Amino acid sequence: MSPILESTRSATLAEAARASRRRLGFKALAMLALAAIAIIYLGPLLTVVNVSLKSSQSFNLSPTSVSTDLRFGNFAEAWKRASFPVYVSNSVVYTAVATLIYAATAVFVAFPISRKYVRGSGFLFGLYVVAMFLPSALVPQFQMMLHLHLYNTRLGYILLFLVNPMGVIILVNYISSVPRELDEAATMDGCGYARFVASIVFPLVKPALASVIVLHAIGVWNDYATALIYLPKKALMPITRGLMVFYGQFGNDWTVLSAAMLMLMLPMAALFLALQRWIIDGILQGSVKS
Repeated sequence: MSPILESTRSATLAEAARASRRRLGFKALAMLALAAIAIIYLGPLLTVVNVSLKSSQSFNLSPTSVSTDLRFGNFAEAWKRASFPVYVSNSVVYTAVATLIYAATAVFVAFPISRKYVRGSGFLFGLYVVAMFLPSALVPQFQMMLHLHLYNTRLGYILLFLVNPMGVIILVNYISSVPRELDEAATMDGCGYARFVASIVFPLVKPALASVIVLHAIGVWNDYATALIYLPKKALMPITRGLMVFYGQFGNDWTVLSAAMLMLMLPMAALFLALQRWIIDGILQGSVKS
């Protein structure tokens, strides 16, 4: 082999080695950044898990130390003290009814806006976008609930969660990727609007609808401020209000409260795990179609 070819080959190999080292360096930095982000996100959750397994004495002596007590009895105590069966049943009813009604109506609202079948659909969509940045109209809303005799009622509380601009925006953007030829074919077959949306649109937007359901359900399940204002009756309180029994005048029972918070988190975690396949499909399909 000539000296020129040997020199060229050596330079190529050296450049390939440098490129490989750069890729490894970038990959290592990316892994470190992802690990740091994971620690930031998981740190509070792991802290709550650690505190929930401590005894009160151990927590008072060293709140941040790793638990060695493994007091699983804190969960049973939290279940009894917070009247979990009553409050959880209330939260399940509020979350399930409000989410199902909202998800169904959101599709029927988003479809004509996305297809521009109504006059001023662009203006309507803009109103939903603007509504995301507007503050809550608490005073007129409270007055309206009083005048309609819906204050301190299950129906009134559920009605407060039937309007959410984020879900409509997500569905409008996703429905725009559904082929219009389906609308024309359904019209030629004599399929009505309600039947078309229920039998054709709903299955096609299942990934986006799963995301909307999870986001809306989490918002209703974790709500505290609205329940504090509109549900003073103890029998109607959701579980977020039930956590107040762990706050005392002379101190808070942090270990049992942490156990209650973990139990409060489990239903929404289960819902996400049940719908994660459609959520991931929606993200992937949206990225490809865009």
